Parts: sequence; structure tokens; C-alpha cells
Amino acid sequence: MSETITDDAVGKDVVDAQNEKIGIVTAVENGTAKVDPDPGLTDKFKAKLSWEDADAEDYPLQEEAIETITDDEIRLQYGR
Repeated sequence: MSETITDDAVGKDVVDAQNEKIGIVTAVENGTAKVDPDPGLTDKFKAKLSWEDADAEDYPLQEEAIETITDDEIRLQYGR
């Protein structure tokens, strides 16, 4: 089941099906979350405050890959 990505996703952790953190959402562009796979402390702080836009090092997260979105994280589906 896929869920719609909104600007509220900025700053959330992205975790895989094994609960491993794989990055944070830095921006949402046209309904697609941009994920920084190796954020530093400054990047995390900026994302939480919406001070950072996606850059060339961020990767798009397809809605089909998302299992659930909570207040704190985006969990990806297994094997997708």
C-alpha cells in the first residue's frame, strides 16, 4: 500500500523493512521525497527546520516503495 508524500515528510527518517535507517527526507518535489542517504548532524537539523532543499546527492523515493508513514519515519516495503 503506497501513501502520498507531502511536505510534512521533510526531516523524517527513512527506514527499510529490517528497521535500518537509510537516510532522511530533505525535500518533497512534485510529490516525490528526496532522500539524503548520509546526512550529518547539520543536515538533519536543517531538514527538520525546512532550511535545506534537495541537492544532486539526494535520491528520489518512489511512492510505490513506501509501506507506511508515521509522525517520525517513512518505512519502506520489503523487497521493493
